[in-house]
Amino acid sequence: MFLSSKRPPARRAFLACALTFCASLGLPTVAAAAGYPERPVRMVVPYPPGGATDVIGRVMAQELSLALGQQFVVENRAGATGNIGADQVAKSDPDGYTLLLGALTSHSINAELYKGKVPYDIEKSFAPVSIVGSVPLVFVVNPSVEAKSLQEFIDLAKKRPGYLTMASSGNGSPQHLATEMFKSMVGVDVLHVPYKGSGPAMTDLMGGQVLSMIETVPAAQGHVKAGKLRALAVASDQRAEALPDVPTTAEAGLPNFQVSSMFGIVAPAGTPDAVIQKLNDALKQILAKPAVKAALLNQGAVATWTTPADAAARIAAERAKWAKVIADAGVKGE
Repeated sequence: MFLSSKRPPARRAFLACALTFCASLGLPTVAAAAGYPERPVRMVVPYPPGGATDVIGRVMAQELSLALGQQFVVENRAGATGNIGADQVAKSDPDGYTLLLGALTSHSINAELYKGKVPYDIEKSFAPVSIVGSVPLVFVVNPSVEAKSLQEFIDLAKKRPGYLTMASSGNGSPQHLATEMFKSMVGVDVLHVPYKGSGPAMTDLMGGQVLSMIETVPAAQGHVKAGKLRALAVASDQRAEALPDVPTTAEAGLPNFQVSSMFGIVAPAGTPDAVIQKLNDALKQILAKPAVKAALLNQGAVATWTTPADAAARIAAERAKWAKVIADAGVKGE
């Protein structure tokens, strides 16, 4: 169920218009002054503490605090698959003092999967600051499956329609939509088996109750290294550092199949360009630090910096990609 916030007060609406108007004329604003930030900044993580998004948010908050000389405080606002926290940020004053550290792939999927129910627009309600990390997905199979490569897996699926089962962490999850994208792109008949979370899905995959899955590298890598699962290909343009011997999907003969969970920082729409740029400049330095790269890699995320414009383009592309998959496969939200 999705809960929408009340409409922002007239003061907030007026402030957003004023800031946007001033920025369009190149006029200075209080928030855009060189002194930003002049007080603590709230960084909303729309998921519970302890998960990958939360850890990435805390790393970014700590580093931004050091870089900009003001405290960046993480606030967990979980609920409605991330939409409660995101909606709160979307309706906050556009002054740079409320930011969202979001799982942008999931937000992009939700925008289409729950169209008309999500109380904000993933593209229009936010001003992107930067993508900060991405978590690639990997094709894994139970060792009993005869396929030793992705091409052999595809050949097996074509030879025996309906035989192969592919688990996911739930209907509408990135893993599920990656499965539907794979089925459509290759033209194979495999059976999707949704679970309530990656944990139960991986347990049944190792036990042989299901035969395959497209899962995040962090969730799968330990089982692959232990020999409990076989990795066929990583769905990214570069090999995963955690699984260096596993080819990319392009190397395995499936070009243009790239699926990852993307994380980024966005501000409310109307936030002055000067504030966005100051944050972006700081993140460029932060995400180049070896210690930060290592901290994100511990969560399975590859540190990534983009310009605000590139971040906006990636969000739009992500939304368009999943909109097509959802429409073509007739996927419905739970």
